[in-house]
Amino acid sequence: MSYLKRKKALILLADGTIFYGKAVGKEGSAFGEVCFNTGTTGYQEIFTDPSYFGQLMVTTNAHIGNYGTLTEESQSKSIKIAGLICRNFSYEYSRAAGDDSLENYFIKQDILAISNVDTRALVGYIRDHGAMNAVITTEVDNLEALKKELAEFPNMDGLELASKVSTKDPYYFGNETAKYRVSALDLGIKTNILRNMANRDIYVKVFPYDATFEEMQAFNPDGYFLSNGPGDPEPLKDAQKLAKKIIELNLPLFGICLGHQVIAQANGISTYKMHNGHRGINHPVKNLITGKGEITSQNHGFAINREEAENHPDFEITHIHLNDQTVAGMKMKHKNCYSVQYHPEASPGPNDASYLFDAFIENIQKK
Repeated sequence: MSYLKRKKALILLADGTIFYGKAVGKEGSAFGEVCFNTGTTGYQEIFTDPSYFGQLMVTTNAHIGNYGTLTEESQSKSIKIAGLICRNFSYEYSRAAGDDSLENYFIKQDILAISNVDTRALVGYIRDHGAMNAVITTEVDNLEALKKELAEFPNMDGLELASKVSTKDPYYFGNETAKYRVSALDLGIKTNILRNMANRDIYVKVFPYDATFEEMQAFNPDGYFLSNGPGDPEPLKDAQKLAKKIIELNLPLFGICLGHQVIAQANGISTYKMHNGHRGINHPVKNLITGKGEITSQNHGFAINREEAENHPDFEITHIHLNDQTVAGMKMKHKNCYSVQYHPEASPGPNDASYLFDAFIENIQKK
């Protein structure tokens, strides 16, 4: 089996720190921002989530690949992470419903993965020193050249990536005869978001990241949606302009993750790159409206400025992340607009946040 002949591999961080491992299948090098996800399951959903585009993913769970892959669980048409770093890689899988091994899944899509890494030490280092660029490689004798290439690799701060993962042409999702119609801006949209809408009798037309308001309005939608996605929200000027127009007309608007940040930017609330982002499936959030706690799935490396949101006369903070008190949700006081930083479409056991899609329907009904 392939794991008997694996090549030496390593992770080289931007500050020169090195961690060692073994190549899983493909050989070569992959560059990106190194980050970690604390989820114990859902690795295929993580790997195919467009929000992770350009990132080297460290999985903190000790075993990855145990249950193989299943096509219908993908959140996009391909793997979006730049590469995988894990402790133990399972070449065999035990799920009867699985349709392929994770090894084959990575090889077919030409994605580099390395295992046998001390991920506890690596995650601890990232937590202390912050997210940074890195390269994973089997070219262990070519370090000096890799260091030079890594030094020139662009930082995530200020990087526009939505255009890399957005659809090139509009497409439809759901039942054409559904009760409601929604125009969605694809900044890196997850399939499960579309499923949640379709399950609520919504017919969705998905538009490219740079679509104009006029193009989205031509669908004659009942509401508008701004999706999740990768990269920095600040450079997305067209999306911000679009959000501002929808808000000015007081049309129903819902944003998730990057869409949440775009709504903030459109209203003069700044965003910033976090020391370490939130990436996992058990993040505690408090709903300030109901007083209830929610266990949420999160994936973001940027956040909105809480002080500016609190002082903005048109906004109310609705949700707070209980680990670090960052803004997890907000709504506009006099407009039909709300957004959350986390992922209500992801239900890795808890489905505490699925009501947010129902709230979108309620907002559409009262427009």
